[in-house]
Amino acid sequence: MKAKPSAAKAGPRSQAIESLLQRAITPAGTPSPEAVQKAGAACVRRLPAYLQLLRVLQGEGHEYVSGTVLASTHNLEPVIVRKDLAVTGIAGTPRLGFRVTELIAAIEAFLGWDNQTKAVLVGVGNLGTALLGYRGFENLGLRIAGAFDSDPKLIGTWVQGRHVQSMTKLTSFARRLGITLGMLTVPAPSAQAAADLMVHAGILGIWNFTPVKLQAPEGVVVQKEDLAEGLAVLSHRLRHSRR
Repeated sequence: MKAKPSAAKAGPRSQAIESLLQRAITPAGTPSPEAVQKAGAACVRRLPAYLQLLRVLQGEGHEYVSGTVLASTHNLEPVIVRKDLAVTGIAGTPRLGFRVTELIAAIEAFLGWDNQTKAVLVGVGNLGTALLGYRGFENLGLRIAGAFDSDPKLIGTWVQGRHVQSMTKLTSFARRLGITLGMLTVPAPSAQAAADLMVHAGILGIWNFTPVKLQAPEGVVVQKEDLAEGLAVLSHRLRHSRR
């Protein structure tokens, strides 16, 4: 079976956020350390790209997909794809491949994307605003339930459909809704203090978009997204590709 994945056109900001999401291990129900150890971090990072292609194929009416088609997402050998997908417990059918609907469900269950996770976002600046407006989170099983900031000019305003609340309300809000995931997009000087408040509020997973290496107690998982690192890699590859 041959299939060509299609993608909707998106602006630079949406593309940048999409790139971040594809590089990150999902914060929405991150697989257990045991599962990641068994599968390997590289495998876990490849699964979202498989899932994205599978959803495109499902929308086009495909019932089955081959390992060769899925391998196109990362320019891999099909055997690597089969090893990646083995961690989900799904096996393909000879000469047909993998059933698309079953594989989507299996990957979502492994990543924890089959149940929606609520999160809070702390820091409603430029990046925070962009993340609040990113609609793709719904496909990742993630919903930003609340936005918080310490700027009096922002508190009480509405940004991307969310009412910006004072940081003083973070603890009661998170505990009342049982939220354990937080996205941190504050300026660097405020990062550690904001992270400490998030931990006090019961947040167990912090998706850190600041350049600061956070100090967190045992039991709190921090996933850092380094924009400078990503730009450095891109610039280096672009420069050397012109030679």
